[in-house]
Amino acid sequence: MANEHISKKFDAELEGVRSRVLQMGGLVEQQIVRAMECLALGDMAMADKVIADDHLVNALEVGIDEDCVHIIAKRQPAAGDLRMIMAVVKTITDLERIGDEAQKIARMAKLIHAQDRRLSTRFAELRYASDVALEMLNTALDAFARLDISAAGKVVKQDQIVDEQFRAILRQLVTFMMEDPRTISAAIDVLFIAKAIERIGDHAKNMSEYVVYLVKGKDVRHITAEEFERETSSPD
Repeated sequence: MANEHISKKFDAELEGVRSRVLQMGGLVEQQIVRAMECLALGDMAMADKVIADDHLVNALEVGIDEDCVHIIAKRQPAAGDLRMIMAVVKTITDLERIGDEAQKIARMAKLIHAQDRRLSTRFAELRYASDVALEMLNTALDAFARLDISAAGKVVKQDQIVDEQFRAILRQLVTFMMEDPRTISAAIDVLFIAKAIERIGDHAKNMSEYVVYLVKGKDVRHITAEEFERETSSPD
């Protein structure tokens, strides 16, 4: 009975950590949405809120990290339980960095609107890329919550879309700058935002890789997209 009690308590601790990861993920998603709204609308107050709320994301990372350290010290987890803790630690690191990218977008939105350095024709492309990156993040979090490696596989395919969109925006911006040097400052602003969105996609992709590691015990970092698809389509 004592062992059963300890086991149930351990399971509750693990579930608590998982829940806090999803809470952190929800906050980060909100940060991205608000940052892109700042860019579209020029809402300086909202931009300031995104920048200020980054400390909430950081605090969640520190708190979850400490919880994981305590679980390792107290429970000495092994096998799947240890993989869960390791996946959580890696996931919250990527979530914190996504929060940083959202903060960067908000800062750039303030600069763009304060100095009226807008290339409005590029906002549609940025919005499309951010929508895909946000969907990637949502899918990665869902894959983590349900331990769904097939959902993780979808994230990798979407990352290719974000990468292609970033390259397309870059080519367009280079053309603008070559044709009219007066657009250089505005183009660089847009480039910083496009790069931040591309990085959000990269971090979401990392999170999907941790799900595969958690479920299958295989490290799928640095493999090709085709190899990743085989891993996520195979139940073994």
